Amino acid sequence: MTSRASANGIEIAYDTFGSPSGRPLLLVMGLASQMIHWDEEFCGLLADHGHHVVRFDNRDVGESTHLHDAGAPAPGTDAPYLIGDMADDAAGLLDALGLEAAHVVGVSMGGMIAQSMAIRHPGRVLSLTSIMSTPSPQAAPPTDAAMAALMSPPSPDRETAIARALETWKVIGSPGYPLDEERIARIAGLSYDRAYDPAGVARQFTAIISSGDRAPQLKELSVPALVLHGEQDQLVPLPGGIATADAIPGARLVTYPGMGHDLPRALWGDFVAEISALTSAVR
Repeated sequence: MTSRASANGIEIAYDTFGSPSGRPLLLVMGLASQMIHWDEEFCGLLADHGHHVVRFDNRDVGESTHLHDAGAPAPGTDAPYLIGDMADDAAGLLDALGLEAAHVVGVSMGGMIAQSMAIRHPGRVLSLTSIMSTPSPQAAPPTDAAMAALMSPPSPDRETAIARALETWKVIGSPGYPLDEERIARIAGLSYDRAYDPAGVARQFTAIISSGDRAPQLKELSVPALVLHGEQDQLVPLPGGIATADAIPGARLVTYPGMGHDLPRALWGDFVAEISALTSAVR
């Protein structure tokens, strides 16, 4: 059941899995993706491994605050907010939940937010897991096909939104694993029903491209870190994961043949094992 909390001047929708006495684990999703993209079964696996899991909607997606008054940014204009502001949202959510610190796991843009959270709020991040992400867009430019899929026009209705989601994941998903079209269609439909806001996605995208290179600041971190990346990722190619791991002192880099820009179900057990090994080692 979705709950809501006030954080950093906005309302954030979230829900939780597992015992509150477990290791706190904050899951941060990527561009245009709502918290429901963190599959409930995946969250349950993390909970089974001793975590108190929190997933949430970033600003401008799902049931969290949408900054409608900011409009859709035109190319070359100032971003209404940056990745650092979204990291402050996440830290504010920890405040609202009474959590002094948490293990933070971010995917894609969520990895950028997690990185920024470790930079801006180092005392709040017990460990950092950055999945299919990068310190800056320049470190890992998308392929032309991936960018074309990402920039598809707004959908006029629910059915078109579902169809475009399927086409997008056929481009950027994992060529080495079966495409779960039923799950993609279901999540796309639920996302459309919860909140469909192309202008909000444009604001998130502008935050990504306007936030600069985090690598110099990542080099100053002293946080246990894990970097997971697909070797066939077209949206954030493998050099992004390598650059992340190279920047964070002591980070462990794990790459997966056949994995693109998604989380294949066949690899969930491995992801959970890697994350759990990291979080359980932190004292």
